[in-house]
Amino acid sequence: MLRKSSFLLLIIISSFFIQCKKKAPIESEISFVNSVKYAKGFIIENYNNYSVVTIKNPWPNASKTYKYLLKKNNVIIPDSLKNLVTISIPIKNIVVTSTTHIPSLEMLNEEKSLLGFPNLDYISSLKFRKLIDAKKIKELGNNQTLNTEVLIDLQPNVIIGYGLDNHNPTLDNLQKNGLKVMLNGDWNEQTPLGKAEWLKFFGVLFDKQKLANKIFSKIEKEYLRTINIAKKATTKPSILAGDMFEDKWYLPKGSSWGSLILKDANANYLWKETTGTGSLGLSFETVFETAKNADFWITSGQFSTLKEMTDANSHYAQFKAFQNKKVYSFSRRKGKKGGSVFYELGQNRPDIVIKDIVKILHPELLVGYKPFFFEKLK
Repeated sequence: MLRKSSFLLLIIISSFFIQCKKKAPIESEISFVNSVKYAKGFIIENYNNYSVVTIKNPWPNASKTYKYLLKKNNVIIPDSLKNLVTISIPIKNIVVTSTTHIPSLEMLNEEKSLLGFPNLDYISSLKFRKLIDAKKIKELGNNQTLNTEVLIDLQPNVIIGYGLDNHNPTLDNLQKNGLKVMLNGDWNEQTPLGKAEWLKFFGVLFDKQKLANKIFSKIEKEYLRTINIAKKATTKPSILAGDMFEDKWYLPKGSSWGSLILKDANANYLWKETTGTGSLGLSFETVFETAKNADFWITSGQFSTLKEMTDANSHYAQFKAFQNKKVYSFSRRKGKKGGSVFYELGQNRPDIVIKDIVKILHPELLVGYKPFFFEKLK
C-alpha cells in the first residue's frame, strides 16, 4: 500500500513539474508585435527579453530589408539572431542625422541623450538649442561626410542614419569602425500618420514603448477627430501649392504626405490625381493654366510676405489667390538660426498641421483655434 501511495505521489509530482514546464516562458517565444498601424517601413517584434526591429523600406524601391536586435544586458538570444546588429537597451546616448528625428527624442524626454548632429544650425527645438549653446551636442559636419573621428571619440550607443539609395559609404565606413548604425526610413512614408508613427521606433531604443504608444495614440486620435470635423464643411476649396525654384515650380505629387493632408482637410488639391510621393517639377505656364483661379495658395515656406513673392517673380500676382490675399505659408515659427520649425516638427505632428489647414480653409469649424505653423502672407 505504501509503495502504491508513493507511486501515486510520484505521478502527481511529475505531472506538476510537467505542467510548470509547459507554462514556463520560452526565451524565443514572441510576446507581441507592437501595433504599427500606419507606417509601412518598419516592424517591431517583441520577445520575452528582446526585440527585433525590421526596416523594410529605408528608401524608394529598396531591394533588401534590415533587421536589428535590441536586447537588455545578460539576455540569452537564439543562435539564429546572433548575426544581426545588436544594440543593448535602453540606450543611454544616440546620434541622429535628420531634424525629423529630433521631435521623437523630445517627446520621449531624451534630449540629453543626443551626443551629436550634422549641421547643428538646422535644429530649431528650444530645448536642444540650449544644449547646443552649452556645448553638450557635437557638430558632425554634413550628412554625406559625417566626421568619423568625432563619432569614434563619442562612441554613441547607436547612430540613426538614413539613405537615399543603396550607396551609403559614410554609414558603411562608420560600421567598419565598430559603430552601431540603424537606418531610419521615416521620410519614405506616404501617409501623415505613417510618418508620425516612427516615434515608436525610438520608443524601442529607449525601452519606452508604452510611452511612445501613448503619445502616438493621442496624435492619431486628434488627427482622426479633425478629419471628421473637416467632413462637415459645406465647401471644398481648390488649392494651389508650392512655388518656383530656379526655373521649375515644385509642388506635391498626388500620393504625397502634403497632398493627403489636404485631402483629409476636405480640400480640392488640383494635382491630387498625379501619382507618386515626391514633388512635381512643372513650368510656370503649366501651373498657371491649371491653378490661375485656385481659391487658396499654400506656398513652400520660402516667403514671408506677398512683396517677397512678387520681388522674386512678378508673375505670381496673376493668380486669383494672390489677388484675393489668400496665400499661406508655414513660416509662422522660425528657429533660433532661422530654420522653419515646420520642417523639423511638422511630419511628427500631423494633428497640428491638419488643424492649421482646416482653420485656414474652413474657419467656421474650428472656432477659437489659432494656427501653429501657418500664417497668412501680408
